[in-house]
Amino acid sequence: MNTQDTIVALASPAGAGAIAVIRVSGPDAVSICTPLFKSKRGKDLSKQKTHTIHLGHIIDEQRVLDEVLVSLFKGTNSYTGEPTVEISCHGSSYIQQEIIQLLLRKGCRAAQAGEFTLRSFINGKMDLSQAEAVADLIASDNEASHQIAMQQMRGGFSNEIAQLRQELLNFASLIELELDFSEEDVEFADRTQFKELVARITKVLKRLIDSFATGNVIKNGIPVAIVGEPNVGKSTLLNALLNEERAIVSDIAGTTRDTIEDELTIGGIGFRFIDTAGIRETKDVIEGLGIQKTFEKIGQAQVVVYLFDASLSALNPSIPSASLPKEETYKAITIEIEKIKNQFPLKPLVIVANKTDQLQEAEIATLQSSIPNLHMLSAKKGMGVDALKAKLLDFVNTGALRNDETIVTNSRHYDALLKALEEIEKVQYGLDTNLSGDLMAIDIRQALYHFGEITGQVTNDELLGNIFANFCIGK
Repeated sequence: MNTQDTIVALASPAGAGAIAVIRVSGPDAVSICTPLFKSKRGKDLSKQKTHTIHLGHIIDEQRVLDEVLVSLFKGTNSYTGEPTVEISCHGSSYIQQEIIQLLLRKGCRAAQAGEFTLRSFINGKMDLSQAEAVADLIASDNEASHQIAMQQMRGGFSNEIAQLRQELLNFASLIELELDFSEEDVEFADRTQFKELVARITKVLKRLIDSFATGNVIKNGIPVAIVGEPNVGKSTLLNALLNEERAIVSDIAGTTRDTIEDELTIGGIGFRFIDTAGIRETKDVIEGLGIQKTFEKIGQAQVVVYLFDASLSALNPSIPSASLPKEETYKAITIEIEKIKNQFPLKPLVIVANKTDQLQEAEIATLQSSIPNLHMLSAKKGMGVDALKAKLLDFVNTGALRNDETIVTNSRHYDALLKALEEIEKVQYGLDTNLSGDLMAIDIRQALYHFGEITGQVTNDELLGNIFANFCIGK
């Protein structure tokens, strides 16, 4: 990728709209755009001050393509750190392509995915972790993921890593200096202060590594599987949670034969609810495949909601059972709950009794005493749905988010932090065992390398290619 030529791309979403923004960046951006722009006041674009906006027309020879606003950024004080021109035109797809094709004919090159942000990184306008946060900010679809991306883009994470790296680098320099005077047996690095620094770095790294569990679910959303026997109201609950008729609801058992998924934001956190096929013994091949997929979805979920029908007369001590003795029906439900707990012991399980609007207070009390931490609701009438949402939110550790602490969401950063921690622990071992300075220096260099990987002080073309390939064209 040549970073010295001038590039062009549509910076707004593709397709028709009220307006569109075409971005041109590179050393020749102003000189290419100047002859194509005819100001309404007769201004020469190349002679105008930076950070100014001008009204006029884009002209192709004698043909007027559109009336536009041109934003001018001269020198290095722009998003990319190089001369930039942004053309705001009308949002016709035809107009967009005509202007872009004109710019390509006049010497621009079509920008690749993420190339504007790549140039910003290369030109020192942001470090690598901030550049990655740009993509996260564009992809953010709820308050929490937006907050984390903004915090990272403002440099919160970068500053924390850079400070640790600089302090470690200072001590590394002293250790390296000692090696130059090894025959004289001098000690420039205070080992007590060095131990304190290593202990502090270890603490910070562990906190950042632990934050990835929270950051990952905030960034990608929390999958919640709604499971239970057929016809207990799983699809009705999904519709009540989403406040729309997303799933087909029927009195016929086994209506849902495949999984249905949809997303909802609760308290700024994204949740992905999965309505699954009812779990029961069946000879129906299609329904059987749906049940198999249900258990696959439980395995992928972060939280499992087990739903049962509380209105069954067999569970109601005051009504004689019309079919099974109440003990057997209750036992069947508890067996299913235990099966899920045993098969997925580490997954949070919320046990929900549905259709509780059909029970008397004494019957509800009996049910609650029978099953600990039971959540009561009526999905059809919307009773208890908000309380269930609040209960699901409790499973997310939002304390760090509220305190504006650094939260790691990027798996590349997480991997680099793990490797840095491994090297720091080796340094700690070296200090505890009075290891020679030359051996400790190797581990310190490796730790510094992994810190540098995060901010981009250590990088390569393959890494940059992988990161910026995930960006959209025009950003």
